[in-house]
Amino acid sequence: MSMLETCKRARAASVKLAQLSADVKNAALCRMANALEANVDRILAANKEDAEAAKARGMKLAMLDRLALDKKKVENMARCIREVSALPDPVGEIVKTWTRPNGLIIGIMRVPLGVIGVIYESRPDVTSDSSAICIKSGNAVILRGGSDAINSNLAIGSVLRDALAGTGVPEDAIQVITSTDRSVAEEFMGMRGYIDVLVPRGGADLIHTVLEKAKVPVIETGLGNCHIYVEEDADLEKAVPIIVNAKCQRPGTCNAVEKLLVHRNIAEAFLPTAVAALRKGGVEIRGDEATVKIIPDAKHATEQDWYTEYSDFIIAIKVVQNLDEAIAHINKYGTKHSDSILTKDFDKAMKFIRQVDSAAVYWNASTRFTDGNQFGLGAEIGISTQKLHARGPMSVQHLTSTKYFIFGSGQIRK
Repeated sequence: MSMLETCKRARAASVKLAQLSADVKNAALCRMANALEANVDRILAANKEDAEAAKARGMKLAMLDRLALDKKKVENMARCIREVSALPDPVGEIVKTWTRPNGLIIGIMRVPLGVIGVIYESRPDVTSDSSAICIKSGNAVILRGGSDAINSNLAIGSVLRDALAGTGVPEDAIQVITSTDRSVAEEFMGMRGYIDVLVPRGGADLIHTVLEKAKVPVIETGLGNCHIYVEEDADLEKAVPIIVNAKCQRPGTCNAVEKLLVHRNIAEAFLPTAVAALRKGGVEIRGDEATVKIIPDAKHATEQDWYTEYSDFIIAIKVVQNLDEAIAHINKYGTKHSDSILTKDFDKAMKFIRQVDSAAVYWNASTRFTDGNQFGLGAEIGISTQKLHARGPMSVQHLTSTKYFIFGSGQIRK
């Protein structure tokens, strides 16, 4: 099928989908969740092909973790769809109404965006999460995954489409592009008039390519050069497990911590303990001059290190003079994703929260919680690091726009 035909089918499906009731959409979502569980063997067989090919190419362990599926992960994909089905339907929600002196009643109503395009890398669960969120919010979705997960994405997409049969939701509301050719991706990014918004999910290269070549609106997502700052009054016993969790639990995710900033007054006492715990988890340590003096076998961090999202078992550490330096460092080198301060002082925490320019700012917690499911949103189509339209984890309400409606009784403008 040509890209134009794919987009035309998605547009037609979006028109029908926008008119469906919450009950019809929710029933379809439950069918989709059930279908994933019923077809787990088919999905895992397809994923095994992808994982084995990725291993043969030498894919990093952290990235392989994002690609590989097992029965538990497929069950979690199904659970996320059910959670999305249980969310309030945003379509048709009346956000606000007011009455003008001339008697006109003016209101704002939520409406679907239309057709959502998603370009992503080796994350098969994006296929199911994005499909569920788009259907719940009344949007059709076209999915273009990377070559690393092509068999997995096609299997999941086929299962979800088949589940829509007879539900009232058009099967073309979910379409997975079968080609992994770069020229097809570029054609996809240029379908202005058919795709209403494009959501890239992946590394820096993917996101920059989409931003440069897309001719449709783009919601920038994903880049996660995340920081944790340890203040001099932090609870250091709690600090170590927070840092280890943020770095080691799933280092290939965009909410994993990449940089550790430590107040100079506690650096000598705290860093050896923190580094020992990180190294136990297999983490490579890089650091500034002050860090290397305390941890002599750490690698010297370069200027580029401070900008880099490793997506791997690597962390760079910097000793800072105070809270102001920590905030300035984060705002210069960070990607406006997720950053955390560890402190006992409320005023310091609130200063950090107010002044750090990121989508999610934490006090005494791991950055790994920046996730639609963890925020109670059911699932996410991406984590927006920009400020227009949506910011942070984007779920069903973020894939709607608004329109005004006006009730009159014969008014004319004078």
